[in-house]
Amino acid sequence: MRDLNVTLIQDATLWHDAAANQALYGDRVRAAPPSDLFVLPETFLSGFSNTADAQTMDGECIAWLRDLSIERRAVITGSLVVRSGERIVNRLIWARPDGTLSVYDKRHLFRMAREHERYAAGDERLIVELHGWRICPQVCYDLRFPVWLRNRMSDGRMDYDALLFVANWPAPRHQHWRTLLQARAIENLAYCIAVNRVGMDGNQLQYLGGSAAIDFLGAHLAELGAQPGSVTVTLSAEQLAAHRERFPAWMDADDFSLRP
Repeated sequence: MRDLNVTLIQDATLWHDAAANQALYGDRVRAAPPSDLFVLPETFLSGFSNTADAQTMDGECIAWLRDLSIERRAVITGSLVVRSGERIVNRLIWARPDGTLSVYDKRHLFRMAREHERYAAGDERLIVELHGWRICPQVCYDLRFPVWLRNRMSDGRMDYDALLFVANWPAPRHQHWRTLLQARAIENLAYCIAVNRVGMDGNQLQYLGGSAAIDFLGAHLAELGAQPGSVTVTLSAEQLAAHRERFPAWMDADDFSLRP
């Protein structure tokens, strides 16, 4: 696999205004330099809300995201509030420039904000491939659950090379965000890419951004502050492979299985 260019985009998502957020994040993506992957925050068309309108997979918002991916000739990802049959889910969309989509429904619902009362939890982890990289995309609160995220060796290769998180992670727990991202990278011998929003939402919660790219040693390759912004980083395939060769901690990992 070759080196991978990833662009992190954080901004102050507008409350319950899909059209305005399409313009906001669309402009951000178009203004950025060429990249393999553009990462947007969790619920980037509405903010993190239990009352936001749900999109449909055949609706205008998903079509807009697909078209933007095709226009930039890159994968674009972030999560949306989506209606799937009778269920409402917090769904990460992985939009490819060939027009195809993959999806991941947030597994761990944030009960302290009563997310579990409106949304249905997903039950399948997603692994996607991009230019030879295996990437495991996740949503916000999933970050706290290392068993769900554990990287294991199968068929001679690790499950994934990079963990990816999209989030609305509020200011009071910002230090948790930074610490857990580093821990997930270190323990899983993988890069960690994470995008959070900034500003104040409609529930009067403050967000400090801190979107980051972290390497397999827990070192920050890039970290944004508390203002709108973007940054592009290059993930090194050679350095990742060398680290896994000299420090194969996966060989001593505990075996386990998840209950359905």
